[in-house]
Amino acid sequence: MTAVLAAAFLAQAVAALRPHIPLLLAATAVSLAAEGALYRWQPGVLSLFAKAHADVTVRHVLRDLLLLVGLLRLGEQDRETQYAPLVAGLLVFYALHCAVQAVSVLVRRTRTLPVLTRNIDASALRLSPAPAALLRRPGHRLLVFGLPATAGMAATAVTDEPRCAAAGVGLSLVLALAGLGALLLRLLPGRRPASEQEVLDWFDAWLADYRPTVGLYFSGGPSSAYQANMWLEPLARLEGRPVVVLRERFMVPRIAATDIPIVCLPKVSTLMRLEQSTLQVLIHPSNSGKTSQVLRIPTIKHTFVNHGESDKLSSCNPYAKAYDEVWVAGPAARERYALAEVGVEDKDVVEIGRPQLDAVRPYAGPPAGPYVTVLYAPTWEGWDGNPGNTSVIAAGENLVRALLADPGVRLLYKPHPLTGSVDPRAGAADRRIRELIRAAGRERSGPRPAPPAELGRLTAELDRLTAAAFRAGADQVERMLVQSAPEPGRAEAVARTTAAWEEAYWASLPEGEHQVVEGVRPALYACFNVADLLISDVSSVISDFLASGKPYAVVNTGALSEEAFRAAFPTVAAATVLTPDAAGVPALLESVRHPEKDELAEARAELKLRLLGPAEPASQERFGAAVRALCAAALEHRARAARRPAAELPGQRREAPVGAGRVPGPAPLTPPRPSRPA
Repeated sequence: MTAVLAAAFLAQAVAALRPHIPLLLAATAVSLAAEGALYRWQPGVLSLFAKAHADVTVRHVLRDLLLLVGLLRLGEQDRETQYAPLVAGLLVFYALHCAVQAVSVLVRRTRTLPVLTRNIDASALRLSPAPAALLRRPGHRLLVFGLPATAGMAATAVTDEPRCAAAGVGLSLVLALAGLGALLLRLLPGRRPASEQEVLDWFDAWLADYRPTVGLYFSGGPSSAYQANMWLEPLARLEGRPVVVLRERFMVPRIAATDIPIVCLPKVSTLMRLEQSTLQVLIHPSNSGKTSQVLRIPTIKHTFVNHGESDKLSSCNPYAKAYDEVWVAGPAARERYALAEVGVEDKDVVEIGRPQLDAVRPYAGPPAGPYVTVLYAPTWEGWDGNPGNTSVIAAGENLVRALLADPGVRLLYKPHPLTGSVDPRAGAADRRIRELIRAAGRERSGPRPAPPAELGRLTAELDRLTAAAFRAGADQVERMLVQSAPEPGRAEAVARTTAAWEEAYWASLPEGEHQVVEGVRPALYACFNVADLLISDVSSVISDFLASGKPYAVVNTGALSEEAFRAAFPTVAAATVLTPDAAGVPALLESVRHPEKDELAEARAELKLRLLGPAEPASQERFGAAVRALCAAALEHRARAARRPAAELPGQRREAPVGAGRVPGPAPLTPPRPSRPA
């Protein structure tokens, strides 16, 4: 498209100078079409144009200028005087375009609030629907508003009638004036949202009224939202008043459906207002650069729960020593931190189990039907590029071919969401695996059930409960307005509908059909419940799957021998170790079909106890007890600080009054501590 656009401009210039009307019109049309294609399919190229100072305004002015040159080259010599008003009209149009863009920026600033929320009634902030998307996008706006002028000049080039160009330029002026007026209305005092200080005062009042006790703190990239989502349900089942604290604006719509209040605090100064709140504990499912900012708040206790436990180095990160406590699933994680010697003291490690796994159904015997359902859920390649991280590159295709070669296997493939994000080879292998599975699914014979009406009804109901209906051009303020306080009982309705949807989904599939499982539904734990066997890598997936007690296998794609592999990764102790050539797949499937040949059942039970802790009390109960204990520690810390004299507390230096043993002089360099509303 870039080459086509450049060629169109070159052809337009040649046609304007000759002049050659058919070529001029054709080049102009191709140029406009190429612009539209770039906006539709290659938006990244547009940013490169902007960096080269060839943005959409420059390109549009050049296009219209070449049309004008072509018009002036036609006919008599006095055409310059005849087309002078047309040139003036175009200049006014581009001046209006700049004015519309300036006002658009002002409107966007008034609608960029210091706090974003979900599940909170924020009607007091004078929220309103967003302006039309066309008015907020300068490239699209200029193409649409300037199209009548360009078309009018093209018509004049054909008909030699200046009124066509005048009409086109006039219509473009009307459109630009209308857009400018619509945006100026948004700047009126009664039409703009609350100011920054008004929003901050409202947020302080909401904190004082809601009085949160425990929160989930999360910061990360767009594809990492799953790390926070897995802790939403355990958080919602806690006693007290939970809250989710986010740092990135783009993360707000990526958090899954929940009734928990969600606040996004992008600025550090806004985040620090939590220090004066009733918030006692913040739970951290991941580490990020912005985690250090919230750790500065001394009135809140911080605990690291991780988004999954495995034998990877990330499960004993030295950053964990920055938290007050580290909550792990079972004794194995405690031992992992002790062996790693990363500064996490044993007294700060608390075993809580994995509350998310309470919904995983236990092993109920060998497959009852004609098929063994195998879940292949490899992890991603990781940041360090270690070839042993993921099996997708070296072993994925071999494993899939070996599984598909067995007519009694139904394969479910659920790759990690980040697969291919670091190593392109992993992305390419993932695509090839998907095609293998889809091709095998097409070849597998058998009756296909008609799509049940019940599944469609449940899908629609689940979408209604979990997805807010936004306009295509809705901005963050409009989404905040739509996602206000949730309906009473919505969380319970979502849980019931999700369970019914999962049952209907699996029932709707043909018996034995292979599946590539992607997207939010069905979730990983739903796949656990229908699988008879898991094949994965060293990751938290195998630790979580142990809750079911079912057989599992781990692929060894590194340079370690099987003995060294088992010694290096304790989570592999009860697994069948597969090599990249997938030679052990037939024997593995045989042990699943015939439990008497399964020699690892007892080892899995022992490993489950080490990794996940005891079955009683339930993980959710242990999680709640840990939260209550840490909340009590936070309250005790606040009480001790309140009893101490102010002079004993570390803080800012304050200027003593004149006459109190101090000689008057210049103010200290360190300013007094600013007061914050309670």
